[in-house]
Amino acid sequence: MHAAPSLSGRSVVVTGAGGFIGSHLVERLVADGARVRAFVRYNGRGDRGNLELVAPETLAEVEVLFGDLRDPWSVEKAVAEQDVVFHLGALIAIPYSYQAPADVLATNVGGTLAVLQAALRRDGTRVVHTSTSEVYGTAETVPINERHRLHAQSPYAASKVGADQLALSFHLSFGLPVATVRPFNCFGPRQSARALVPTVITQALFADELKLGALDPTRDLTFVSDTVDAFVRASLSDAALGEVMNIGTGSDVSVRRVVERVLALVGRDLPIRHDPARVRPDRSEVKQLVCDSTAARRIIGWEPRHSLDEGLRKTIDWVAAHPDRYRTGEYAT
Repeated sequence: MHAAPSLSGRSVVVTGAGGFIGSHLVERLVADGARVRAFVRYNGRGDRGNLELVAPETLAEVEVLFGDLRDPWSVEKAVAEQDVVFHLGALIAIPYSYQAPADVLATNVGGTLAVLQAALRRDGTRVVHTSTSEVYGTAETVPINERHRLHAQSPYAASKVGADQLALSFHLSFGLPVATVRPFNCFGPRQSARALVPTVITQALFADELKLGALDPTRDLTFVSDTVDAFVRASLSDAALGEVMNIGTGSDVSVRRVVERVLALVGRDLPIRHDPARVRPDRSEVKQLVCDSTAARRIIGWEPRHSLDEGLRKTIDWVAAHPDRYRTGEYAT
């Protein structure tokens, strides 16, 4: 692996900083010595999301700015005077995208447009845009490389396809320095119980049975600090500009296997009950995702450091230490 990169002394803004990956990226950037601005969606409670769980001494180094990606003026304020924009802000819940596709499109596509336009107005600002492996749909070839066709199987995936193409178009049309990072399934501490791994862990720790949907789909699970490292590396690489880079381990694991590993690590043997409410519409279910990260290894020198069990242990420890963050009656759909 290439030496760890650093943004020491650079001004950076993270959209979606209150989210799962965003909060971990903020921590990494502060540790690296960057001047960090965190752009968080406004709410009446003044809630900074997962930034509330960042160490106080770290958060004291961060400028927190509230706004909304759908408001170009607040995005303009967030991007002003920044060397790098890490654009992670998005509505990411697939079940919500079935219920409110217009909201998801307005935030994910319209918000990305606002970020790109704001960066373009400040000559030299670099953008690291966040994609998702969901844009590929069920794998047609394994592993999935960046040449795999885009096949959106949910309104959320469609919104990310649109956002990705906007980012590429701004690079090609206007010369905006944009690199696109396409994480496969990221997991780790602070992740919402909406997602697979914390759903399983929460039930394994606190419930008497596991209520889950389909057990056969497979995912390529990458620990969050490894994913964050890819963002930092992409921001510092000229070779990454105009490129899309898959971020994943290259190994997929079924939902069933995740359940088996989590139960083994927590030392419990629980029954699994099928819950139809947690099953995606049949043609929307992505059956298999497994990453080919050859491009990321070649372009930015990235590779994962954590094994699945190492990541699961760290996530189990965090969930066990924060039971108030999870309710056993509410899980991912």
